[in-house]
Order: sequence, then C-alpha cells, then structure tokens
Amino acid sequence: MAPDESVVQIEGPWTHRAVHAGGTRFHVVEAGEGPLVLLLHGFPQFWWTWRHQLTSLAAAGYRAVAADLRGYGGSDKPPRGYDLPTLAADATGLIRALGETCATVVGHDWGGLLAWTMAVLDPKCVHRLVVVSAPHPLRVRRSLVADPFGQLKASRRAIGFQLPLLPEHRLTRHDAALVGRLLDERSRPGWPAPDESRTYREAFRIPAVAHSALEYHRWFGRSQVRPDGRRYARAMRTPVEAPTLQVHGALDPVVLPRTALGSSRYVAAPYRWRLMEGAGHFPHEEVADVFDTELLGWLNDPEPDR
Repeated sequence: MAPDESVVQIEGPWTHRAVHAGGTRFHVVEAGEGPLVLLLHGFPQFWWTWRHQLTSLAAAGYRAVAADLRGYGGSDKPPRGYDLPTLAADATGLIRALGETCATVVGHDWGGLLAWTMAVLDPKCVHRLVVVSAPHPLRVRRSLVADPFGQLKASRRAIGFQLPLLPEHRLTRHDAALVGRLLDERSRPGWPAPDESRTYREAFRIPAVAHSALEYHRWFGRSQVRPDGRRYARAMRTPVEAPTLQVHGALDPVVLPRTALGSSRYVAAPYRWRLMEGAGHFPHEEVADVFDTELLGWLNDPEPDR
C-alpha cells in the first residue's frame, strides 16, 4: 500500500505547518529566528534534503524555512502548474505568506532552476540567491544542443521522462527502487546511507508525487519548441541583480560542472562560484559541513565578492 503524507512529518529541531499561497497549500518546515532563508529542494527529494541546513542556519541566527514544492511531500498536488514561471510564483507567494517581502533563496536542482527564475521574474523578492547543482536555465537549454556528447548524454534519463505514464510506473514499482538508484548514481560513493535512501523512496511513493515530479521535466522539455517556452527564454535573458553564490559538486554526473560554470554571464551582481571536491549532485547532503561553512560565510559577508 502506498504511504500517505504523514511520512514527511519527520520530527527534529523544527516545526511543521501548512502555508497557503496563491490558492495552493504548501507544507513547510521552519527553524530559528532572524532573516528569512527559503530552501527549495530538487528531484527526487522533498524538504528533508535541507535537514542539515535547517539546523545550521537556525544556530547562526537565521529563520530557515524548507518547503515541499508543488506536487511533492505534504504540499498540494494539482493537475497542472509545473512550469517554471508558476513554480517561481509559488515560491514568491510563500515568502509573502511567511510575512516577509524578500528572502535569501537557496535552491537545489529543480529548486535551483526556479530560484534563478524568481530572481528574474520577481527580483524584489530575492535578497540573495544561492543555487546548488543548477545552471542558469538558458545554460541548460544551450548545453543540451551544444554539448551532445556531454550534457545531452548526461540528461538521458530526463529525456526518457518525456514519455507518458511509463516513467511513473518505473519510478514507483518495487518500493521506488529506481529512486534509490538515481540517488546512488548521482552522488559520491558512500552516500546515501540505506535509511536516507529509504526515506526518499517512501516519500516518492505518496500518491501523485511521481506524476507531479515528472511534469516538471515534461514542461521543460516540451516547452523548448512552444510559445510559452520561447517567452520564458526571452524573459530569462534579463540579468540577475541579486548577489549570487553558485555551488556545484565536482563529481556531479547529471549536471556537468562545465554546464553550470557558464551561468555567471547572466548575473550582473556580485557572483561567487564554488566547486566542491568529493561531492556529486547533492553537495548540501554529501559534504554538509563543508557546504554549510561556505553558505554561512557567504551569507555573513556584507560585500560578497565577484
């Protein structure tokens, strides 16, 4: 039997609550007091990917809030709305629903793509930007064409997600064993531990999560040749005006470091690039201590370097 949303109500030094933004209910997890840091997860995960940062940010004097994105975990799972502009509007609506006008936004993977999008489409909401394992969306578009034996080949699983129905079945059968394999394939040797993998597999088996998660990939792929995708690409040419920290794992096999590295051309504000040795696609979990030291050092720097 498929698990219900209670599996994401994991206890810890944080509080769980529901926040409504733009007609959608989001499950958020909050720790600490101070300036708001909004944490946005990627695929195939949920808010728990930020468990280390919830603790370290709270201890450093920040209000850390990790959200389940639309379609994931304990958040609503509507049939549509999985395009990056809508997802970015979800996140900016969350900031306002949390009682703030702006926040530092930290996004990993798909959370990173929508964080880039927030910084362009609603720049007043993004005080500072941190993107993890997530090139600027225009870098992704360009690299899929310009680097067929590199980034295109590395993205072959995501290309397979364009098929209807079958990918959902493959991801959830055998207690979501494929989710565990994806985590193993994309990370350094030794991560995740069996209990970590089991937690992500259980959360991915919540009804409608697999379909919702795949709709992110399907919109991005299919929109490349549609008017909405072309409008999005034109809008994303606007330079990012928020100070930006970009973190990438040197061993990332799915989003190649060379794809991410060219993102600085889209940032007009102070920009810092950090390549984390010994980490794959999930540096905030694989090398959490190193990641947190970098993140907190940058957040506490009143004048982050270019």
